[in-house]
Amino acid sequence: MNSLQNSFKVALAVALVCGSTCSLATDNNLIFSTGADYSNGDYGGDQTIEEWYVPVTLKYVGDTMSYGVTIPYLSVRAPKGTVVTDTDGQIVIGGGEKRTESGIGDIIGRITFFDVYRNDDLDIAVDLGAKIKLGTADEEKGLGTGKTDYSLQINLFKFYDDYYLSGTLGYKVRGEPDGLDLEDVWFGSVGAVYLYSSKTKVGLAFDFRQSSFYDGEHIRELSAFVYHRLENSWGISAYSYAGLSDSSPDFGIGVSVKYYY
Repeated sequence: MNSLQNSFKVALAVALVCGSTCSLATDNNLIFSTGADYSNGDYGGDQTIEEWYVPVTLKYVGDTMSYGVTIPYLSVRAPKGTVVTDTDGQIVIGGGEKRTESGIGDIIGRITFFDVYRNDDLDIAVDLGAKIKLGTADEEKGLGTGKTDYSLQINLFKFYDDYYLSGTLGYKVRGEPDGLDLEDVWFGSVGAVYLYSSKTKVGLAFDFRQSSFYDGEHIRELSAFVYHRLENSWGISAYSYAGLSDSSPDFGIGVSVKYYY
C-alpha cells in the first residue's frame, strides 16, 4: 500500500472521529431521505444494461459540519459476469446471458466540514468532504467489488443574489479486488443552482470522473434537477442525467424525498 493511500485513510479516520465528538456540542438537524434511481446504457457493448438504485440515508447537519450513512438496494439486469465497480464508477461488462441480480449495495459514509474557508467580501465559501464506500455489495452477483474505497474532495461555492455556482475536485483511492486492476482516480464537477423561491431551486451540472481502467474512456455526464421544500417537514426532488461517453449510462432519471426532523 503506497503512502498516498495511507494518507487518505488517516485523514478520513480523523474526520470521522472528529464528527462523532464535535456533534455533541452542536444543535443538530436530522434528515431522512430515500428515493429511486433508474439508468440504462450499453457502456460500449452490444447489450443494454439496466440498473435500479434505491438508497436509504440518515444524515446529521450541524452549523459547521454534516455526516451521514447510506444503505442502498441495487438491482442490475445485465449479461452474466457484469461487475458494478461503484455506484458512480464504471461497469465491467460480462459475456453471458442476460440476468437480473439484486441485493444490498455498498454502504457509504460521508462527512463534510462547512466553511473551512469563507470570504464574505467575495461571497465565496469552501467545504471539505470525505467519503468511505464499504465493500458490502455481493461481489459474486457482480453488485460490487467487495473492497473498500476512500475519497476526499473540496467544494467551492460562489454566491450571487438569486443563484450560486459550484465546483468540486476530489480524489478516490480504490480497493484492489481480485481479477480487476482498478486505478485511483480524480473526479470533479461544475454547476449552477438558481433559487427560484425560498422553497424551490433548480440546477444544472457537468460531472467528470477519470476512468478506473488504464485504457478506459473517462466518465462524463450532464445532469439537471429541481427541488421543492413542502410546507411541512418534507422535501422532494427530481433529476435526470445523460452520459457523454461509453463509460457513462446513456440516460438516467430519479426522484428523492426528504424528511427533516
